[in-house]
Amino acid sequence: MFPTEPAAVNNGFGALLKNRGFMLLWIGQLVSQLADKVFFVLMIALLEVYPPPPGVAQNSMYSTLMVVFTIPAILFGSAGGIFVDRLPKKLIMVGSDIVRGLLTLCLPLLPREFVILLILAFAISSVTQFFAPAEQAAIPLLVKRENLLAANALFSSTMMGALIVGFAIGEPILSWAKSLMGETYGQELVVGGLYILSALIMQPIKFTEQENQKEQWSNAHPWAEFTESIRYLKKNRLVLNAMLQLTTLYCVFAALTVLTIQLAEEFGLKEKQFGFFLAAAGVGMVLGAGILGHWGENFHGKPLPLIGFLLIALVLGVFTFTHNLALALGLCAVLGIGAALIGVPMQTVIQQQTPPNMHGKVFGFQNHAVNIALSAPLAITGPLTDALGLRTVLTTMSVVVVVVGVWAWKNTRRVLQDVI
Repeated sequence: MFPTEPAAVNNGFGALLKNRGFMLLWIGQLVSQLADKVFFVLMIALLEVYPPPPGVAQNSMYSTLMVVFTIPAILFGSAGGIFVDRLPKKLIMVGSDIVRGLLTLCLPLLPREFVILLILAFAISSVTQFFAPAEQAAIPLLVKRENLLAANALFSSTMMGALIVGFAIGEPILSWAKSLMGETYGQELVVGGLYILSALIMQPIKFTEQENQKEQWSNAHPWAEFTESIRYLKKNRLVLNAMLQLTTLYCVFAALTVLTIQLAEEFGLKEKQFGFFLAAAGVGMVLGAGILGHWGENFHGKPLPLIGFLLIALVLGVFTFTHNLALALGLCAVLGIGAALIGVPMQTVIQQQTPPNMHGKVFGFQNHAVNIALSAPLAITGPLTDALGLRTVLTTMSVVVVVVGVWAWKNTRRVLQDVI
């Protein structure tokens, strides 16, 4: 399907297309991401046919399901990364997909009770916490150092593409599956099949993991490895700073997820059409990641994260004076480009600067920190908007983004100019 060895020099996406292992990982990740989004749509759809427990309203069922999806990320984010360093990456990724696929296929066989649905959703979300850090740790094992920027650009763009496409086509796919294969098991068969397909795609990948990585897992205690990752981040300011910038970026997007509901009303749209703004930002991220991936070598030494933060701050500030829907969607696309200028280089820096025996622990801690940090803007953005108004919140966010961007760049600009 693809040649075995990647190109010796960096020529953007061209080198990656010749790397058989990376292409299998990328396609498998794309299918798995799509399965995740369609599975979430499936869970929401099943709530309509699952009877609510006594005294529980329908809206409370939706909220409870979302909380159950989030809790494993907070509980097991770092633990997943520790096991990634203890076990082969392919075993974790392929095994995670198979387990999630089988759990999904078990849905039609289980009693239609809300508690059982929550338990299964919790289990699948927990398994995902092992897949995510293994995927990030696998990229440096398959891609040469000079091609990491293009690899992360491709992963970032397809991840956002799967987010947009998955939620958009989830309902039509499930409706088609129900009509073609029956209401009893049709939907679950499609979603479970996507997970199994992802596992089959990644099965031929061959990793060259260091033997000492495989030996250490029988000796070290998990808690000791967790504290080791914290000590490592304290010593390595570059990796810690990159992680803080990524966390800030995700927090901005979490707040925007809440704010876009009110923005939709401001522009005369229905509340449920808030996804237009997020989709426009996603298109911008795909565009920005594509530019970095193909012409990344032309940006060496440029302050990409600082430019990204300034673009995001500019968009947030201008938004308060915008009344045209087309202009607002264009601004969201610019915001997405700014997000790509932060996310892709910073993820690349973390991969380049982290030794192989720390990959899983660092990426697990990163996922853990991001998921915990996301809970704050999701919780406070709505009440703050009600109390202070949309314009005040957007202006405040713009100022905070500028301060964080300038502070982060001043702290690490000399090192980053050599790395990015």
